[in-house]
Amino acid sequence: MGGSLAGLLAAHVLAGHVDRVTVVERDRFPDGTQPRPGVAQGRHPHVLLEGGQTALESLLPGFLAELRAAGAPRVGMPSDMVMWQTGRWLRRLPATSHIYTGSRAQLEDLVRRRVLANPVISVAEGTDAVGLLGDASRVRGVVLRDRSGDARGEQRAVEADLVVDASGSGTKAPQWLAAIGAEVPHEETIDTGLAYASRVYRGRSGVLDGDTLGYYVYPNPAQVHAGGALPLEDGTHLVIVSGLRGDEPPTDDDEFVTYTKRLPHPLLHRWLDEAEPISPAFGYRRTANVRRRYDLPGRCPAGFLATGDALCTFNPIYGQGMAVAAMSAVALRDALADQRRTPTTRRVQRALLAASRQAWDISAGADRKMPGAVGNVVDGRPADRVADWYLTRVQERYPGDPVVGRAFRSVLTLSAPVTTLFAPPVVRSVLFRPPAPTPTEPPATPEERRGT
Repeated sequence: MGGSLAGLLAAHVLAGHVDRVTVVERDRFPDGTQPRPGVAQGRHPHVLLEGGQTALESLLPGFLAELRAAGAPRVGMPSDMVMWQTGRWLRRLPATSHIYTGSRAQLEDLVRRRVLANPVISVAEGTDAVGLLGDASRVRGVVLRDRSGDARGEQRAVEADLVVDASGSGTKAPQWLAAIGAEVPHEETIDTGLAYASRVYRGRSGVLDGDTLGYYVYPNPAQVHAGGALPLEDGTHLVIVSGLRGDEPPTDDDEFVTYTKRLPHPLLHRWLDEAEPISPAFGYRRTANVRRRYDLPGRCPAGFLATGDALCTFNPIYGQGMAVAAMSAVALRDALADQRRTPTTRRVQRALLAASRQAWDISAGADRKMPGAVGNVVDGRPADRVADWYLTRVQERYPGDPVVGRAFRSVLTLSAPVTTLFAPPVVRSVLFRPPAPTPTEPPATPEERRGT
């Protein structure tokens, strides 16, 4: 259920184990790289973190070459970006990681073409899943209805040995499970009330060009407004601004530009004053972190799995969703290929949750510190206080210390485990060295270009 990245990649994996996979998608797929209505964040910035790049290349060999050939910008971190975080500008040291910042529609189109070329996989487009077949012990299929606009339209039952919920953050699966007598999953939530708005611009000055591909100001408890500009595949930039509950960014043309004055430096506002708007501004407000614990003991039936945002939804400001979708598909592949263990529903579901755990710890861990955050896991655990103390020192050193910066970026991009932050060289810098000096103004060029 769901034809976005998580659903497509799960279908790709399952096609190696079964005779037939049917992808049920409420939209009709566009012919090309147009945003789909079913991708609520489709018009907003997306980045493909390194953990996701590795996973996609493993699932679809040669994919990254296709992505580069399609023009998706590959941005070196931190050398290619002007970034402000934890109250300081980051030194533009040589890149130790890279992200892709092209449009979500472009990346999804490339994945869709690769996955749906497999004759084992078929698609039911323009079709809603409206329920599950089975009982508390086992899910045996889905109930479908064509999206004709008639809520009373004819329904049809489709039997299946396995149903995978990849329908996104708006999933109805918990209610459907309850309807067949199964237990509803416990949900963990943290919501800062963050809202953002995005708009495409074409620059007329060289501020975001050449040595500088993008710009970003990250939020923190002391600076709750965020914003930036990320390059797209057609040479334009997708600009985003965000604020918390009660101070949501507007989508009105002039007010959108004015809102950037809330950032701690006028760089973006000055650039927008000269840039040409290419699109209207679009807003988005559903940014809560939600984790559905299908892995816990209970009456969760066999034959049902949840993945992607239907399992774990992150605040989009951290750019983790696409990477986790790909990493979850790798976890599914590895769990099914493990010859030592029978791939029971619960065991595979635990593997899928584990694939999203680091991203959850990063997103939820940062959001629980934001003013006004609400939810049933905002308080965290007692052990989190010690971890927060150490991570605060990491973040203080990250902008200017090459050793800490490399380690922290590898964790944030999901390409290395959190234990990387406790390697001896990192610990020495974090515990025994003061924060290194950082630029007092936005650094216009990478340090390697300046010979320093």
